[in-house]
Parts: sequence; structure tokens; C-alpha cells
Amino acid sequence: MNLKQIIKMKSLIINLFFVILCTQFSLAQNKAEKELVDLSKQKWQWMADKNVDELAELFHDESKFVHMSGSWKKSRELEIIESGSIWYKNTVVHDVDVEIVDKTAVVWNRITLEAHVRGSDVSNEFTATEVYIKTKGSWKLLGLTFSKVRDTHEIEH
Repeated sequence: MNLKQIIKMKSLIINLFFVILCTQFSLAQNKAEKELVDLSKQKWQWMADKNVDELAELFHDESKFVHMSGSWKKSRELEIIESGSIWYKNTVVHDVDVEIVDKTAVVWNRITLEAHVRGSDVSNEFTATEVYIKTKGSWKLLGLTFSKVRDTHEIEH
């Protein structure tokens, strides 16, 4: 083999290494995104079922929640769910997008939320913004914000 062929071979091996590395990163990213989408869907079901034990495990101890009527921390959110003062009866997810940066993830859900609030059944269109942090090998919900939107609102991907 001459020098030109050796250089070409090394270049090919280096390029192949980077393709494999990028593919592995992409697969890991897609797996984490699917995990977060599934976790978010499960969270909506736990909220509907008033399953505060699972939610207490999911919610980070420093988590905060922003609703149309106010903002509060984990203990108050769990109290509201358990008491039924807000009953998240059904959540229809129309669209979801996930961005992951290091150990932080943001999940945007375009939803129709059917709830029972202060004695009345209501239905609202929201973009729910969920912030997760990966700690000790699992995702914890750090923040949940409901932004009221029109039913024509779209999440840009």
C-alpha cells in the first residue's frame, strides 16, 4: 500500500467511526424522547386517576405548577389532585414535542383538558409545558405550566 492509499483508508475509518457514533447518539436521543413522551402520557392518566402515590414519586421535591388560577409547589398540587378540587378527568393529547439538553428535558403537549373545577365541568385548550430533570437515573417533573391557547394553536417542531 502506498501513502495515498493509507491516508484514504484512515480517512474512511475515521468517517465510519463518526457515522457510527452519530447513529448511536441519535438512537439514544430517540429512546429518551420516547421515554419522556410515554412518561408524560402516564402522568396525565395518573392525574385523571388521582394516583397521588405515583405522582409524588414523579414530581421533584422542588417542583412548581402554574395554572390559570395560581402557582404552587408539589405538596399543594398533590393535595389538589387528591381532594378533587381539580379533577383532571381526561386529557386528549393532540401533539407533543420534546427537547433534551444534557440532563434537562422540556415536553410540550398541545392538549384538550376536560376537568372538574370548583363544582363545574370545563374543557380547555392548553399547551402544557413540562420540565423534567434526570436525577439518579430517572426523570423527575420539575415544572408544569398550563398556557391557555386557541384550538388552532400548533407546536412548532
